[in-house]
Amino acid sequence: MPLIALGLNHLTAPVSLREQVAFDEDAAGAALRELAREPGIEEAMILSTCNRTELYVGVAEGAQDIPQAWLNRHHHLTPGKLDEFLYRHEERDAVRHVFRVATGLDSMVLGEPQILGQVKDAYQQARLAHALKAPMDRLLQHTFAVAKRVRTDTRIGAHTVSVAFTAVRLAEQVFTDLKQACVLLIGAGDTIELAARHLAEHRARRLIVANRTLETAQDLAGRYGGYAVALADLPQHLAEADIVISSTAARQPVVTRAMVEQAMASRRRKPMFMVDIAVPRDIEESVAELPDVYLYGIDDLRQVIDDNRRSRETAAREADAIIDLQVDRYMAWRRALTTKNPALDMRQHAETYRDEVLGKARAMLAHGKPPEEALAFLANTLTNKLLHHPSARLREAALSGDLDLLHAAGRLYGLDEQDGDL
Repeated sequence: MPLIALGLNHLTAPVSLREQVAFDEDAAGAALRELAREPGIEEAMILSTCNRTELYVGVAEGAQDIPQAWLNRHHHLTPGKLDEFLYRHEERDAVRHVFRVATGLDSMVLGEPQILGQVKDAYQQARLAHALKAPMDRLLQHTFAVAKRVRTDTRIGAHTVSVAFTAVRLAEQVFTDLKQACVLLIGAGDTIELAARHLAEHRARRLIVANRTLETAQDLAGRYGGYAVALADLPQHLAEADIVISSTAARQPVVTRAMVEQAMASRRRKPMFMVDIAVPRDIEESVAELPDVYLYGIDDLRQVIDDNRRSRETAAREADAIIDLQVDRYMAWRRALTTKNPALDMRQHAETYRDEVLGKARAMLAHGKPPEEALAFLANTLTNKLLHHPSARLREAALSGDLDLLHAAGRLYGLDEQDGDL
């Protein structure tokens, strides 16, 4: 059952295409079940974030093209539209890819920790959908262990710069003193919470949190000294904002050009800085055309992020070395699934002999034989049964001069670790 990782990310595709193939949280479960029902798909997981959409699938022989065909069909894309933007990894390369993704080595922000939580969420969703079997379940468990090891043994997580922090840093460059700025945060997920934390540390003058669920916005705003508004009331508050940072899971823009035009008229040409870090985008693209509005998207943050990347590149090389070793270990386990293991047969034979001889020893006791006699019978008979076939083969090997078998037996039974030769 070949393992395939198929997807696109911030390095291979623009945000305009990434948003077309993104799976929102509410629809991802149904999409996963749909994918798992495709002929030839043995197991599956979907990972969809603002920077990537990836399918991890185990397929039957001859079904390697099914995942890409399904992705096009599910998103109503014309065949071939994604071809130049997709990457595809199989078997060992797919294992290495998921390890690198989960450790943040494939992220826009090198070493960022949020992606591991997103991989874990995708794994839980696949488990709930009963879309996993032993190979991929074991792969994901191994992935989480590798990510923990990399963060423990390297400095890949030292001074990491999240997308949220980068947005705040960019805002700080535009507004030299954030203490004079009113900041509007749209959304209430992890990215917005990180932004709120950074803004609180920089003592932004005013913080507004807008969210579809007002209670969630109130909870987040309360923790960072801001106040909350419902998303439906956003047009009435947009003019207050010097800085807008938006990251929701909405499928359509939540900030329209008309809303911003109205807000800018109220602000009397006072500039507004906007950062849209959602995929699909939260702010209509044409907003960037408005005077005195400075709109940055997720891809625009890359240069700022790259400036902070170099300090972690040495740690990234160390992490890659750990990953290569762990890929070998997982692939060895995977090969063992398809290889007949004589140890299992040997244990089964031994347990059969044990049960047979133990039954006879119990019968002896039941018929009044002394316990010492029953124990001696048990020990001698079991030893003879277990060693009969190996002893016969070793005698034949000694007579024929089969040194390879003799040395292998010594290693198998640990005799080569004792004094003397076999």
